[in-house]
Amino acid sequence: MDPLTDLAQIGATTIVAAMATSAWQATCSGAAHLFRRRGAAEQEAAESHLRGGAALVTRAADGERARLSLVPQWQLQLEELLREHPDAADELNELIVQTRSALPQDQRTWIQNINATDHGHAYGVQNGSLHVYHAGASGVPAPPLPAPGAGQATDGGAA
Repeated sequence: MDPLTDLAQIGATTIVAAMATSAWQATCSGAAHLFRRRGAAEQEAAESHLRGGAALVTRAADGERARLSLVPQWQLQLEELLREHPDAADELNELIVQTRSALPQDQRTWIQNINATDHGHAYGVQNGSLHVYHAGASGVPAPPLPAPGAGQATDGGAA
């Protein structure tokens, strides 16, 4: 994924996680405010859509299932917004940080499902970094190789 897609996914997950929690009012206002770049009508439409999603989460017999269904919708909305207005990225990042710190402890747990098929590779990380090197991949440097003789015994014995 590209950085804007990643940010949109993180933003959508965080915004939806806040629905029906004590962090919701501030998160809803902040998320709707992102859409002001498209005009007042779009900002109001976004806020209405956000409030509708929160109402769905509140009404649902399974709130987590409702949240899972809302994340892709908001990811697409945020991706489109960020592509039109890259300057919104800093504001979205700030909203993510503020929302995460305001979420109730039980909403700070993130579940990640990763699947690979057809000889694919799948990697995942939460709250950290992951560096994967594939030798020979174009544009990706391979990690340095050990120096010749590294790890071999110097007394003539086997390493």
